[in-house]
Amino acid sequence: MHALIVFTHPDSGSLSHAVAAGIAEGIATLDAGNSFEIADLTEEAFDPRFNEADIAAHRRKADAPADVVAEQARIDRADALILVYPVYWWSMPALMKGWIDRVFANGWAYDDMPGSKVVKKLHHLRVHLVGIGGADAGTYERHGYFNAMRTQIDHGIFDYCGAPVATSELLLDSDAGNGAAHIEMARRIGSDIFNARDRAASGAA
Repeated sequence: MHALIVFTHPDSGSLSHAVAAGIAEGIATLDAGNSFEIADLTEEAFDPRFNEADIAAHRRKADAPADVVAEQARIDRADALILVYPVYWWSMPALMKGWIDRVFANGWAYDDMPGSKVVKKLHHLRVHLVGIGGADAGTYERHGYFNAMRTQIDHGIFDYCGAPVATSELLLDSDAGNGAAHIEMARRIGSDIFNARDRAASGAA
Protein backbone atom coordinates (compact mmCIF):
# COMPACT_ATOMS: atom_id res chain seq x y z
CA MET A 1 0.00 0.00 0.00
CA HIS A 2 1.11 3.57 -0.68
CA ALA A 3 0.97 6.74 1.43
CA LEU A 4 1.40 10.37 0.44
CA ILE A 5 2.85 12.50 3.25
CA VAL A 6 2.30 16.23 2.66
CA PHE A 7 3.89 18.83 4.90
CA THR A 8 5.10 22.40 4.92
CA HIS A 9 7.50 24.42 7.04
CA PRO A 10 9.97 27.12 5.95
CA ASP A 11 12.76 25.83 8.24
CA SER A 12 14.39 22.66 6.89
CA GLY A 13 15.46 21.75 10.43
CA SER A 14 11.97 22.06 11.86
CA LEU A 15 10.11 19.59 14.04
CA SER A 16 7.54 19.32 11.22
CA HIS A 17 10.27 17.92 8.95
CA ALA A 18 11.33 15.45 11.64
CA VAL A 19 7.75 14.34 12.31
CA ALA A 20 7.09 13.78 8.59
CA ALA A 21 10.32 11.72 8.39
CA GLY A 22 9.31 9.78 11.50
CA ILE A 23 5.95 8.86 9.99
CA ALA A 24 7.72 7.71 6.82
CA GLU A 25 10.08 5.61 8.92
CA GLY A 26 7.15 3.99 10.69
CA ILE A 27 5.49 3.13 7.38
CA ALA A 28 8.71 1.66 6.01
CA THR A 29 9.29 -0.58 9.01
CA LEU A 30 5.70 -1.87 9.10
CA ASP A 31 5.81 -3.93 5.90
CA ALA A 32 8.36 -4.18 3.11
CA GLY A 33 5.50 -4.02 0.61
CA ASN A 34 4.43 -0.55 1.72
CA SER A 35 5.68 2.63 0.10
CA PHE A 36 5.45 6.37 0.66
CA GLU A 37 6.07 9.66 -1.08
CA ILE A 38 6.88 12.88 0.78
CA ALA A 39 5.63 16.16 -0.66
CA ASP A 40 7.39 19.16 0.89
CA LEU A 41 5.22 22.04 -0.35
CA THR A 42 7.78 24.65 0.66
CA GLU A 43 10.71 22.95 -1.06
CA GLU A 44 8.62 22.26 -4.15
CA ALA A 45 7.41 25.89 -4.26
CA PHE A 46 3.78 24.95 -4.77
CA ASP A 47 1.75 28.05 -5.68
CA PRO A 48 -1.15 28.24 -3.18
CA ARG A 49 -2.90 31.18 -4.84
CA PHE A 50 -6.40 30.31 -6.06
CA ASN A 51 -6.34 32.04 -9.44
CA GLU A 52 -8.50 32.69 -12.49
CA ALA A 53 -7.70 29.28 -13.96
CA ASP A 54 -8.81 27.62 -10.72
CA ILE A 55 -12.08 29.54 -10.77
CA ALA A 56 -12.71 28.46 -14.36
CA ALA A 57 -12.06 24.83 -13.40
CA HIS A 58 -14.34 25.16 -10.36
CA ARG A 59 -17.12 26.43 -12.61
CA ARG A 60 -16.46 23.50 -14.98
CA LYS A 61 -15.59 25.86 -17.82
CA ALA A 62 -11.99 24.66 -18.22
CA ASP A 63 -9.67 21.84 -17.23
CA ALA A 64 -7.75 22.14 -13.97
CA PRO A 65 -4.28 23.75 -14.21
CA ALA A 66 -1.39 21.35 -14.85
CA ASP A 67 0.14 21.76 -11.37
CA VAL A 68 -3.21 20.90 -9.76
CA VAL A 69 -3.65 17.83 -11.98
CA ALA A 70 -0.17 16.66 -10.96
CA GLU A 71 -1.07 16.92 -7.26
CA GLN A 72 -4.38 15.13 -7.81
CA ALA A 73 -2.49 12.32 -9.55
CA ARG A 74 -0.21 12.01 -6.51
CA ILE A 75 -3.25 11.58 -4.29
CA ASP A 76 -4.89 9.16 -6.73
CA ARG A 77 -1.84 6.90 -6.40
CA ALA A 78 -2.18 6.84 -2.61
CA ASP A 79 -4.20 4.64 -0.29
CA ALA A 80 -3.62 7.09 2.56
CA LEU A 81 -3.02 10.84 2.72
CA ILE A 82 -1.10 12.17 5.74
CA LEU A 83 -0.96 15.91 6.38
CA VAL A 84 1.73 17.17 8.78
CA TYR A 85 1.66 20.83 9.68
CA PRO A 86 2.59 23.33 12.39
CA VAL A 87 -0.44 25.02 13.91
CA TYR A 88 -0.55 28.68 12.86
CA TRP A 89 -3.32 30.73 14.43
CA TRP A 90 -5.20 27.56 15.40
CA SER A 91 -5.25 26.12 11.91
CA MET A 92 -2.87 24.90 9.19
CA PRO A 93 -0.39 27.23 7.42
CA ALA A 94 -1.59 29.24 4.43
CA LEU A 95 0.55 27.20 2.01
CA MET A 96 -1.13 23.93 3.00
CA LYS A 97 -4.59 25.55 3.03
CA GLY A 98 -3.90 26.92 -0.46
CA TRP A 99 -2.86 23.45 -1.59
CA ILE A 100 -6.21 22.14 -0.40
CA ASP A 101 -8.09 25.10 -1.94
CA ARG A 102 -6.63 24.37 -5.35
CA VAL A 103 -6.22 20.58 -5.36
CA PHE A 104 -9.47 19.44 -3.72
CA ALA A 105 -11.39 20.84 -6.62
CA ASN A 106 -14.95 20.59 -7.89
CA GLY A 107 -15.10 17.71 -10.36
CA TRP A 108 -12.29 15.77 -8.70
CA ALA A 109 -12.82 15.78 -4.91
CA TYR A 110 -16.57 16.32 -5.20
CA ASP A 111 -19.22 17.18 -7.79
CA ASP A 112 -21.27 20.31 -7.15
CA MET A 113 -23.52 21.22 -10.04
CA PRO A 114 -26.39 23.76 -9.94
CA GLY A 115 -29.65 22.08 -9.01
CA SER A 116 -27.96 18.84 -7.94
CA LYS A 117 -26.93 17.41 -4.59
CA VAL A 118 -23.20 17.47 -3.82
CA VAL A 119 -21.56 14.14 -4.68
CA LYS A 120 -18.60 13.16 -2.49
CA LYS A 121 -15.86 11.48 -4.55
CA LEU A 122 -13.01 10.61 -2.18
CA HIS A 123 -14.54 7.76 -0.16
CA HIS A 124 -11.55 5.55 -1.05
CA LEU A 125 -8.97 7.89 0.52
CA ARG A 126 -8.14 7.54 4.21
CA VAL A 127 -6.80 10.72 5.77
CA HIS A 128 -4.47 11.10 8.74
CA LEU A 129 -3.93 14.56 10.25
CA VAL A 130 -0.92 15.47 12.41
CA GLY A 131 -0.80 19.03 13.74
CA ILE A 132 2.15 20.31 15.78
CA GLY A 133 1.34 23.02 18.31
CA GLY A 134 3.42 25.09 20.67
CA ALA A 135 0.67 25.62 23.27
CA ASP A 136 -0.33 23.00 25.82
CA ALA A 137 -3.46 20.85 25.86
CA GLY A 138 -5.04 23.01 28.58
CA THR A 139 -4.99 26.03 26.27
CA TYR A 140 -6.66 24.08 23.47
CA GLU A 141 -9.29 22.69 25.83
CA ARG A 142 -9.97 25.97 27.60
CA HIS A 143 -10.66 27.93 24.43
CA GLY A 144 -12.34 25.20 22.40
CA TYR A 145 -9.56 24.95 19.81
CA PHE A 146 -9.73 21.14 19.66
CA ASN A 147 -13.35 21.20 18.51
CA ALA A 148 -12.88 24.26 16.30
CA MET A 149 -10.02 22.67 14.35
CA ARG A 150 -11.82 19.36 13.94
CA THR A 151 -14.95 21.17 12.75
CA GLN A 152 -13.18 23.21 10.10
CA ILE A 153 -10.57 20.65 8.95
CA ASP A 154 -11.75 17.10 9.68
CA HIS A 155 -15.41 17.78 8.96
CA GLY A 156 -15.41 20.95 6.87
CA ILE A 157 -12.83 19.79 4.35
CA PHE A 158 -12.59 16.02 4.30
CA ASP A 159 -16.12 14.99 5.21
CA TYR A 160 -17.36 17.32 2.46
CA CYS A 161 -15.32 15.25 -0.03
CA GLY A 162 -16.24 11.91 1.58
CA ALA A 163 -12.65 11.12 2.64
CA PRO A 164 -12.76 9.46 6.08
CA VAL A 165 -10.38 10.93 8.65
CA ALA A 166 -8.89 7.77 10.17
CA THR A 167 -6.75 9.59 12.76
CA SER A 168 -6.49 13.21 13.85
CA GLU A 169 -3.58 13.98 16.19
CA LEU A 170 -2.26 17.15 17.76
CA LEU A 171 1.30 16.92 19.07
CA LEU A 172 1.25 19.75 21.59
CA ASP A 173 3.52 21.71 23.91
CA SER A 174 6.32 21.47 21.36
CA ASP A 175 7.87 24.69 22.68
CA ALA A 176 8.57 22.90 25.97
CA GLY A 177 11.16 20.56 24.47
CA ASN A 178 8.93 17.63 23.61
CA GLY A 179 10.49 17.11 20.18
CA ALA A 180 11.94 13.66 20.86
CA ALA A 181 8.63 12.39 22.24
CA HIS A 182 6.76 13.80 19.24
CA ILE A 183 9.14 12.12 16.78
CA GLU A 184 8.65 8.80 18.56
CA MET A 185 4.89 9.32 18.39
CA ALA A 186 5.27 10.05 14.65
CA ARG A 187 6.97 6.66 14.17
CA ARG A 188 4.06 4.98 15.98
CA ILE A 189 1.55 6.86 13.83
CA GLY A 190 3.39 5.72 10.69
CA SER A 191 3.53 2.10 11.80
CA ASP A 192 -0.25 2.11 12.29
CA ILE A 193 -1.23 3.88 9.04
CA PHE A 194 -2.04 0.61 7.26
CA ASN A 195 -3.59 -1.29 10.11
CA ALA A 196 -6.06 -4.14 9.66
CA ARG A 197 -9.03 -1.78 9.46
CA ASP A 198 -7.40 0.25 6.68
CA ARG A 199 -6.49 -2.90 4.77
CA ALA A 200 -10.06 -4.18 4.97
CA ALA A 201 -11.47 -0.83 3.87
CA SER A 202 -9.18 -0.73 0.83
CA GLY A 203 -9.94 -4.31 -0.18
CA ALA A 204 -6.32 -5.40 0.30
CA ALA A 205 -5.55 -8.95 1.39
